[in-house]
Amino acid sequence: MGFYQLTYLFFAYSFLGWLGEVLTNAVRKRRYQDCGVLNGPLCILYGIGGLTISFALGDLQQSWFFLLGLGAVYATVLEWIAGHILERVSHTRWWDYSDRKFNLDGYICLGASVLWGLLSVFMVKWGNPLLLFLFDLIPGGVRAAVLWAGIAVFAIDAVGTFLTMLGLRYRWPPAEAVENRLANLTLRAGLWILGRVERRMTKAHPAVTFEREKKARATVFAAGCSPYKIVLLFIIGAFLGDVVETIFCRITAGYWMSRSSLVWGPFSIVWGLAIALVTLLLYRYKDKSASWLFVTGTLLGGAYEYLCSVFTEVVFGAVFWDYSAIPFNLGGRINLLYCFFWGFAAVAWFKVFYPPLSRMIERIPRTFGKVLTWCLCLFMVADMAVSSMALVRYNQRLEGIPPRNEVAVYLDEHYDDARMQAVYPKAVHTG
Repeated sequence: MGFYQLTYLFFAYSFLGWLGEVLTNAVRKRRYQDCGVLNGPLCILYGIGGLTISFALGDLQQSWFFLLGLGAVYATVLEWIAGHILERVSHTRWWDYSDRKFNLDGYICLGASVLWGLLSVFMVKWGNPLLLFLFDLIPGGVRAAVLWAGIAVFAIDAVGTFLTMLGLRYRWPPAEAVENRLANLTLRAGLWILGRVERRMTKAHPAVTFEREKKARATVFAAGCSPYKIVLLFIIGAFLGDVVETIFCRITAGYWMSRSSLVWGPFSIVWGLAIALVTLLLYRYKDKSASWLFVTGTLLGGAYEYLCSVFTEVVFGAVFWDYSAIPFNLGGRINLLYCFFWGFAAVAWFKVFYPPLSRMIERIPRTFGKVLTWCLCLFMVADMAVSSMALVRYNQRLEGIPPRNEVAVYLDEHYDDARMQAVYPKAVHTG
C-alpha cells in the first residue's frame, strides 16, 4: 500500500474507533461523552492499531485463527502502552477494566483482547478491502487534496493536545509580559488553543490534571527504568544476542556464521530491541512468577519476531530467517519452539540477568554515564543508517540497478557483495 492509502486507512480507523467509543458510551451511560484525546472526531489508538495490524498481518487473510491471536496481542499491547502513557501525562485513567476478570492494571483484560482479535479478523478480511475499494472511487486529485488538508488539521490538533498534556500552558509567561505584538498575538493564540483542549479533556475526564509536578533530581545514574538504562540495555542486548546466536549456530550447524544485523560490529538489532522493549513493558512485573513471565514472554516474543520478519522483508526486500522447515511454523516467520525460547528468555532475563546488569549500570558515575550513553547512541544510529543504505544498495545490485549517485558508488566500493554476504549470509532477497 502507498502513502495515501495508509494515511486514508489511519484516518478511517481513527474515525470509526471514535464513533464506536461514542456509541458505546451513549448506550451504557445514556449521554454523549467524547473520550478521544484529540479535539477532532478521531481516536488515534484505533488508527495506529489498524495500520499495525494491516501491515503486519496482511498475509494472514486466510488464517483466521492466527490472525485473531496475533491481532489480539498487537492491539492489547498498544492499549496497555497508551493507557499508561495517558495516565503518566494526565494523572488519570481514561478507561478502566478493574471490575472485569483477568485484567492487568485495569488497562487490558481478556474480554477486550478477544474483542480486538475478532475486530482484527474483520478488518483484514473485509474492512480493508471495502475501505480501499471506496478510496479508489474518489478522483486522485480530490483525495490527495483532502488527505493533505486532513494531515494539516490533524498536526495542529495533535500539537495543541501534546503541549496541553505536557503542562506547557503552566510554564509560559503571561501574554501581557511579551512586548513584541506579533509574539503577543502568537502566544495568546497558543494559550487559547491549549485552554480549549484542556477544557474539553477536563469535561470528559473531570479527574484529569495538566499541571506537572517537579520531580526530585535523581542521585543515581539510570535509576529504575530510565531512558539511559533502556538505551544501554539495548546496546548490551544487541551485543549479547549476536554472541549467543553465533555460538548457537556454531553448535547446531558446525561452523561459524555471522548473525549481526549491522555492518559495524557484532550487534543483533532484533535482540537489542527485544531486551529494551521487554524491560519497558514488563519492568513493573519483573517480580511476578516465572510461569507468568514465561507465558507473557512467549506471546510477546512470537508477535515481536513476526512483526520484525514482515518489516525487514517489506523495507529491505530480504528474508533474514526462514523457519519453514521447522514444525508448527507460521509462514516461516515464527515457530512454536522458538516462541517458547522467547518465554524462557523472558524468565532468564528478569530472574537472572537483569538484576546484576541493572546494578552495574547504576554504579556508573552520572556525568560519565550520560556522555557514554550519548556517544554509544550516536554510534548505533550511524551504524544502523549505514547498514540500511548498504542493504538497500545490495538489493539494487542484485536487481542489476547501476549506481546513480556518489553515495551509491561509495557503498559499492566499501560494502560490495562479498562483504554483505559475509555479514548477512542467510539473507534471501525477495526483490
